[in-house]
Amino acid sequence: MGSRRVALAIGAIVLVVAAGVVYVASVVRDQPVAPVAAAGADLMFVELADGRSRVEQAALAAPEARSGTDLTCQRVYRAAGTTVCLKLAGPGPTYAAEVTRGGEVRKVPLPGVPSRAKVSSSGQVVSWTSFVTGDSYLVPGGFSTRTGFLDLRTGEDVESLEGFTAEVEGKVHTAQDVNYWGLTVASDDRTFYATLASGGYTWLVKGDLVDRKLTSLRRDAECPSLSPDGTKIAYKKRIGRLGPWDLAVLDLKTGEERRLPGTAGVDDQATWLDDQRIAFAAVPKGSKLSAIHVVPVDGSAAAALLIPDAASPSPV
Repeated sequence: MGSRRVALAIGAIVLVVAAGVVYVASVVRDQPVAPVAAAGADLMFVELADGRSRVEQAALAAPEARSGTDLTCQRVYRAAGTTVCLKLAGPGPTYAAEVTRGGEVRKVPLPGVPSRAKVSSSGQVVSWTSFVTGDSYLVPGGFSTRTGFLDLRTGEDVESLEGFTAEVEGKVHTAQDVNYWGLTVASDDRTFYATLASGGYTWLVKGDLVDRKLTSLRRDAECPSLSPDGTKIAYKKRIGRLGPWDLAVLDLKTGEERRLPGTAGVDDQATWLDDQRIAFAAVPKGSKLSAIHVVPVDGSAAAALLIPDAASPSPV
């Protein structure tokens, strides 16, 4: 009788263990399979195909091999050990800029929908742009943006550049319809470039984050991005008064502007992969989702599609 009880107990234990194995196996099958790590990943981006906005990484030489990360972002950028992730933060919906550096995390609330994100080459100044109303740059004057930044050296975050003193075409600009977007910061962590929009026009502006002043450089230049060596700026420029944009590169020393072939339809703040190549997101013809493209800055070749169904390219 005792041996029978032991046998029954052992049988019950076996059944429990077996059921546990089946349960664990079913849970494992239900989990998404982690991508195989891409050796030598040098590009990170937001994956769009499944609608989850997961951040992945890939090697430029073999972009088809991707590795996953633990980030979910609308926009992402990384430089010198600092990562900024513009993401959904709560119901409403509400959004935040989540900044990670050296294991420390800082969250800054955003006043609207994430649009642009950058980190200075030192990793010390993080910047972003968000839409407060509307969700597109397509109609001049039909939206409102806020462009702010976080200085990790001081801990200060500035919600908007609208409090800066602006000089446009030689005069102090006092109009109330001012919007800024596309902030990019130089290696000194104080000189910056951005877009100022007012009265249906846009200007490329240069400013100082410490003095809180800026001045216009030229019209019709949007979403600037400073090259790693600080000698050139890439920006989107309209084809005609209200047409689509393509990318142009301005040589800051000579003033020469070069349009880049194959970039028509871009609506992004370009990312410099190095001093010779730019990555950007644009929707290919016949597609619904944007894809990451790469183009040489000397205009020697048209832009080539690199990663489909992806956005927000950043060097790693």
